[in-house]
Order: sequence, then structure tokens, then C-alpha cells
Amino acid sequence: MRRAIEHARQSKSEVPVGAILLSPEGEAIASAVNNREASQDPTGHAEILALRDGGQIMGDWRLEDCTLVVTLEPCVMCSGAILEARISKVIFGAYDLPKGAAGSAYDVLRDPRLGVGPEVIGGVLETECAELLSNFFGEQRP
Repeated sequence: MRRAIEHARQSKSEVPVGAILLSPEGEAIASAVNNREASQDPTGHAEILALRDGGQIMGDWRLEDCTLVVTLEPCVMCSGAILEARISKVIFGAYDLPKGAAGSAYDVLRDPRLGVGPEVIGGVLETECAELLSNFFGEQRP
């Protein structure tokens, strides 16, 4: 999680969210930060970008036995992509009470109607991850 936080801190004009994809052996194989503003791409969330890179690196869209570490609870879009990629474990920092889809507002990752989902561990270094966001939005709204 500390590595994901460091990536998120590099973000200047984007909401500071960092994601790290770990191989089945626990090695970091892809990392990303949000880039919606820079790319003008609504799917430019850190999770989506890390999954895309991970698929290219692994040579397969199925990222079974991989772990995704992200500083903010995934949204509905990202949770859908996580399920489709067959990620085995999701570890996230700050909860996103209005839009989170890993237990806060929704629980897409554990919805049995969508098949077997990943193990979900939330609240890891939650205070540090939440501070990144509150500092960013505090600067945006003087």
C-alpha cells in the first residue's frame, strides 16, 4: 500500500489515486495513477490502467491469482473490470462512502449474482490514503 500511496502523491492535477498490480508471486508488475484529466478518458482510473498494463505484461486478460492494491475503494466501473479480469484479491485504503463498490455504497466485488469475486481487504493505511484525498480536495476548494 505504501508504494500505491507514493504513486498517488505524484499526481498533480488528478484525484490522487494509485494502484499497484501484484503477480501471483507478489511482485509488482504494473502501477498507475488516475489520468482522466490528462487523457480526457472517463475510464482513466488507476485500477483500469493498472489492469490494462498487467494484461499486456502477463500476456493474458485473465489476471487470476493477481492482487490489486489501490489507495481508494474501487468504484462500480473498476469493480466490474476487476471481476472481468478475475483478480483474486483486492486491497484498498480509504473507503469511498458515496460511490465505493467494495462494501460502502455497493458491494459489486462480493455480489454472488456476479460469480466468485476476489477476497477484499479494506481500510489498509486508511488514514494516510484518506488524507491524500482530503488534502487534494481541500486545495481545489479554497
